[in-house]
Amino acid sequence: MTRIGIIRHGSTEWNKEGRAQGSSDIPLNESGLLEAQQLANRLSKEQWDVIYTSPLSRAKTTAEAIASEMSDVEVLLDDRLREVNGGLIEGTTEEERVAKWGENWRELDLGMESKDQVFARILSLVQDVTDKHAGQNVLLVGHGAFIRHLFEVLLPTYKAETRLKNTSVSNIVQSDNTWQCELYNCTAHVDKQ
Repeated sequence: MTRIGIIRHGSTEWNKEGRAQGSSDIPLNESGLLEAQQLANRLSKEQWDVIYTSPLSRAKTTAEAIASEMSDVEVLLDDRLREVNGGLIEGTTEEERVAKWGENWRELDLGMESKDQVFARILSLVQDVTDKHAGQNVLLVGHGAFIRHLFEVLLPTYKAETRLKNTSVSNIVQSDNTWQCELYNCTAHVDKQ
């Protein structure tokens, strides 16, 4: 049985401002650094064998904080974990998008990465991870839209009721070639503060 822990990176200034980040490399802000440390403290009490992370600094810094609290856990950069490319919307708020492109901006070709492209890299990543780490506990540190797509492709009947919070933990387990969700969007490490 392979277990994958899925982590959303800590907070950034663009999160705070409601700006689409996409593939823009926005660092953690002060709150995000604190959240990453709180998450690291939580995960240090659990057994994880390896950490894969997006190379974008907000995810990489979160992964490095986690690894700093664990002994002998390797951090591997994997570009397939990067956030969904937002094209022209990156750096904008919803209000700015509506002002610039109208209420139906989602229907326009604004250079965003397609769902099929994201699904293809998710499936490639998960296949590689499960092949290399069968029966292990693997952390994936990534981004909100990417994680929502991951759940959509691996657990199509799972209905996520809440928006993913920064440094949230979601655990999925593979058994008999199917995935089950054990934990979704848990931020107990931050909420108790």
